[in-house]
Amino acid sequence: MPVTPTRFLIWGGNGWIAGQLKDLLEKQGKEVHTTTIRMEDSIKVAEELKRVQPTHVLNCAGCTGRPNVDWCEDNKAQTMSIHCTVFATGCIYQYDEAHPMGGPGFTEEDAPNFKDSFYSLTKGHVEPTQQILKSYDNCLILRLRMPVSDDLHPRNFVTKISSYERVVDIPNSNTLLFDLLPASILLAEHGETGVYNFTNPGAISHNEVLGLFKEIVRTQFAWKNFSLAEQAKIIKAGRSNCKLDSKKLENKLKEYGYSVPEVHEAYRNCFKRMKAAGIS
Repeated sequence: MPVTPTRFLIWGGNGWIAGQLKDLLEKQGKEVHTTTIRMEDSIKVAEELKRVQPTHVLNCAGCTGRPNVDWCEDNKAQTMSIHCTVFATGCIYQYDEAHPMGGPGFTEEDAPNFKDSFYSLTKGHVEPTQQILKSYDNCLILRLRMPVSDDLHPRNFVTKISSYERVVDIPNSNTLLFDLLPASILLAEHGETGVYNFTNPGAISHNEVLGLFKEIVRTQFAWKNFSLAEQAKIIKAGRSNCKLDSKKLENKLKEYGYSVPEVHEAYRNCFKRMKAAGIS
């Protein structure tokens, strides 16, 4: 571990993942600050960075700014040289012929191919494959998918699907925060940059998740399935379904003596922790 003292500044301080990161850093004895300053307000952002003087910024905010196009062209890499971790999304892919269900996952080098929601389109445009974040040499981009915490927070993927009357049964990559948030701090403190698929290895279907939930946490739980075509009738935008290749992340974390459990094992461990905490 680095000997230089670290000071973390978390953007999006009132958010779900931001709150979990803050708790984790405090438990590790790290100095941590949070802010809710709007990121499009460049003057206040600069003032906050000057005030806190962080060694690392963890960006969990869900808003973006839109500077003048000419300014952007001339200031592609204008930063304060602070390491910035961006908690992004992997919901920019969809199973296709080269990446079928049960086949190879999408790597960090694959171009986004999911275009059925405006949300995913905007996220795909800032990926390194789209040339924008390539301009910054101080950014670590972590692609989360369907994040899961050890409680039943409203934003927890398990909370969401367990509250639906019907769910589709498709395998997807998932991010178990208990396993991966410590990894994000590890990568940030070591100055890692670039894009990483930030998920547990493998893919797991909704039925498998809910089956484990029923087995371990809520034995009386029941659910029904429906097809993608039936789902499309009740949602405004399509949903990304894909498996991400996590080998790059696994190999990097091995350098620091850290490993991430396979997704089925990770879920079983998560639900055991829930049960032990009296959550049902």
